[in-house]
Amino acid sequence: MKLFQQMLVAGATLSLLAPVAAQASDVVNLEEMNSYSRSKTKSSRFDSKTFINEVSEDIANLKGRVDGLEVKQNEFEAGGFSDTTTLDGKAVFGLMATDHSKVKTDGTDVLAAAYQYTMNLNSSFTGDDNLYVRLRSGNSTSNFVNKEFGTYLSMGTEYGDLLKVDKIWYTFPVGDSNTVWVGPKIENYYMHGTTPSIYKPVTKQFTLGGNGDAYGASTDSGFGWAYKADNGFAVSSNVVSKQNVASESGTSKGFLTNEAKTSWATQAGYTTDQWSVSAIVNNKYNGWTDGYYESKQHTPSNFTTGVTNFTAIGLRGWWRPLETGTATPAVSLGYDTTDYDEAPEASNNSTAWFAGLTWQDIFQADDRIGVAFGQPTMNEDEPNEPFAYEAYYEFKANDSITITPTIFGGTNRNGADGDDVFGTVLQTTFKF
Repeated sequence: MKLFQQMLVAGATLSLLAPVAAQASDVVNLEEMNSYSRSKTKSSRFDSKTFINEVSEDIANLKGRVDGLEVKQNEFEAGGFSDTTTLDGKAVFGLMATDHSKVKTDGTDVLAAAYQYTMNLNSSFTGDDNLYVRLRSGNSTSNFVNKEFGTYLSMGTEYGDLLKVDKIWYTFPVGDSNTVWVGPKIENYYMHGTTPSIYKPVTKQFTLGGNGDAYGASTDSGFGWAYKADNGFAVSSNVVSKQNVASESGTSKGFLTNEAKTSWATQAGYTTDQWSVSAIVNNKYNGWTDGYYESKQHTPSNFTTGVTNFTAIGLRGWWRPLETGTATPAVSLGYDTTDYDEAPEASNNSTAWFAGLTWQDIFQADDRIGVAFGQPTMNEDEPNEPFAYEAYYEFKANDSITITPTIFGGTNRNGADGDDVFGTVLQTTFKF
């Protein structure tokens, strides 16, 4: 090719490359690259070690961020529940009215509303033990918590809207068949080896097959033990002492002292899948009183001489059909007899009895019909026999909400002739 032709081709080529070079300069700053190249004292060559420092720094920064997240996670977990602690609870709304045959001036014959709020905390430290704490609040007043006429409800709570530690105890196994309880706030019946009744009451008087002398309890300091054999036999013994009840001097009466009211209950029973029988002996000392399932005339303070100690024997039994949804109910029965020390001969013994019937899954799944009646604890010399009853229908609006309309009442309920009571209550329970 002649020189002139070569110059023409070279010029055309440069004219074609010029716009490409201009676009490249927009993407890559050639001047800065030249400056970077000149700043190096030695020529650089890309190899496997070129980016080691940069990558190491990035990994270190990433590891630091991960460590920081772990610290924050640990701080969050430290402020929350451990994986061995569970929480469940419920809120109960109640709307209640009563009518006494004799005029009352204490505000009990009114329509009243109340609530109860409960949280249950269970924590395990070994997998077999359990620390139980019950937090509770409520605002029950008037007829919701009236013991004299048996209208005290199971949802009744005299806490005046204050949230309190209502129960707290620790339980642990000893061997394969023994269980031990100890706690500053516990009641006897939580430590029994045999369930005395399967009737679920609305009024508290029908708890445990009759909440009278034999099974009546009070929350305070105590301890207990139970043995449960594989064949259904069980025996238990427990003590609760009202050490937290202030004396007249305003100080604690102490635990298991001659001044502290104390309940020592020993129970033996046998249980199968379909039925159970049990007997309990409850020795109560230093003026212990029970008030849910009794006539007012029976109270030891009404005796002509002081009664400080008594022994109650309670017999319990229950039976249930193999299948629910039939006309045959589950049956719970109870009978108590009590002997009082230093009481007049004519009134040194009292009796009580109870019967509870339960039908389940009758109209829809998980519903319950309950009927209970009986004679509250009365002295043998009382002329007027008291009688109490309740009937309810419990059904689920959904898996978490239960509605329970109830009627209840009694004749000669407080032991006085013609002093009758009738009441109704509508309860709505929210479980979570």
